[in-house]
Amino acid sequence: MRKLVCVYDLEPKHRQRIREAAPGFEVVFGGDADETGMAEHFAEAEIFAGWDDAAAEASLRPGTPLRWVQAWGAGVEQMPFAAFAEHGVRLTNASGVHANGISETVLGMMLSFTRKLHLTMRNQVEKKWDWLGGLGEIHGKVLGIVGVGAIGEELARLAQAFRMRVLGVRNSGKPSPYVDQMYGADGLDTLLAESDYVVVTLPITKETHHLFDRTKFALMKPSAFFVNIGRGATTVTDDMVEALRTGVIAGAGLDVFEQEPLPSTHPLWELENVILTPHNSGNSIYYTDRAVDILVHNLGAYLSEGRAPMRNEVSLTQQY
Repeated sequence: MRKLVCVYDLEPKHRQRIREAAPGFEVVFGGDADETGMAEHFAEAEIFAGWDDAAAEASLRPGTPLRWVQAWGAGVEQMPFAAFAEHGVRLTNASGVHANGISETVLGMMLSFTRKLHLTMRNQVEKKWDWLGGLGEIHGKVLGIVGVGAIGEELARLAQAFRMRVLGVRNSGKPSPYVDQMYGADGLDTLLAESDYVVVTLPITKETHHLFDRTKFALMKPSAFFVNIGRGATTVTDDMVEALRTGVIAGAGLDVFEQEPLPSTHPLWELENVILTPHNSGNSIYYTDRAVDILVHNLGAYLSEGRAPMRNEVSLTQQY
């Protein structure tokens, strides 16, 4: 019998949905067997939902039936792309599963900076009554989204409620209904110069590694805020710290870092114009529901043997 292995131990309602979507498959979940038994299942899997080192060790060998991996997250930079290509394995990710939660975190950071809520909360801890001067508004400001995918699309839609002008960058330059001006990659500098908030949602690739350095920060308005919820390695951290300390930019909201966990001695902890979250902006009580939705859709497409497209198929050469 063909086999689908989910590396996670899911709730009964999720298990049932997956089994119903995979007729003719034996479906195995994490926790269904001990370590030795799971290794045997891994070696026999045609489909993986989720991925880990043990799955790679058991399944990426000559003669194994592995044909498709459904990643449980959006980021896939750690996947063995060359081995997948060699073994003829397709890869899909869970892009879109984070859109609601991350867009809400980004808006929370933007509003906190503009209304100085981050400083008010510091004062609350110190029992300090301080008006903190004039407070800004995000209404009518310019939002620049670098890497307009599912998260960027949702953030742009929400920004319309604040009557913001939305600029976007993505490689294709393809328009979006909620983005007022979309650029290709060559429009990044223009976006940086015009935006009051720059939100980075990029994956890490050869092209995006350390894309944001001192030259990019120098293009931004001194009143602008930088928000990164993509990958920490897209930014030269020391250059960002310098820009924050010297007033080249007004502040930064950061959910991702070059080194995680962020060391307790790192200067970012001490900067008052920084909001830090521990790489949890994608966390949601609805995460698994949405990941299973994507898996179930893709199972239908996979079993149609090419008659229907899979969602979020990742290019093994472009690695996103």
